[in-house]
Amino acid sequence: MGTALSLATNQLDMDCTVYMVKGSLNQKPDRRSIMEIYEGEVFASPSKNTEIGKQIQKENPDYPGSLGIAISEAMEEDLKYDNVKYSLGSVLNHVILHQTIIGQEIKTQMEIGGEEPDVMVACTGGGSNFGGAIFPFMHDKIKRNSNCEFIGVEPSACPTLTEGKYEYDFGDVNGFTTMFKMYTLGHDFVAPTVHAGGLRYHGMNPQYLY
Repeated sequence: MGTALSLATNQLDMDCTVYMVKGSLNQKPDRRSIMEIYEGEVFASPSKNTEIGKQIQKENPDYPGSLGIAISEAMEEDLKYDNVKYSLGSVLNHVILHQTIIGQEIKTQMEIGGEEPDVMVACTGGGSNFGGAIFPFMHDKIKRNSNCEFIGVEPSACPTLTEGKYEYDFGDVNGFTTMFKMYTLGHDFVAPTVHAGGLRYHGMNPQYLY
């Protein structure tokens, strides 16, 4: 998402500030390099730019961060300045809608090969990649035109679906966002550093009801 925004804003002669989870940034520094090529300004979150970032850094300078904290930092800037717009490229419903392009491409390729899937397996960090891949196929199953089985896989370090509660919760640490009914580990949850996933997030897309 940060790469896409950096490229888009560069083409439109706009500034782009990206708050990237510190743990993810340390694991994947090449992503920062790509964003900076497109003149995006990248900060490891928690940062010293915002009140929530400074507060967390004061309590623990080595805090690995979370998407919930990065969202709070970005929204703090958005609420402070009239000319700043906030954008998020994971978890939310519109992201799954965009990601279904992936599932449609998979489906078309299988139709060309004369095949149908028996089982589909995908990661479920925040739900957008999983939903994007399976929703076009799930439509066929709802219509009773398919017997495909769908399996979501998540790490034990961030077990949102298997151990999270299905309840209303904020999407960020500070409670700037509206509340979503979703599977959540609590908006103050921070994944351990062993979790190597790019999405260090406490919740799951609201589309996952069961």
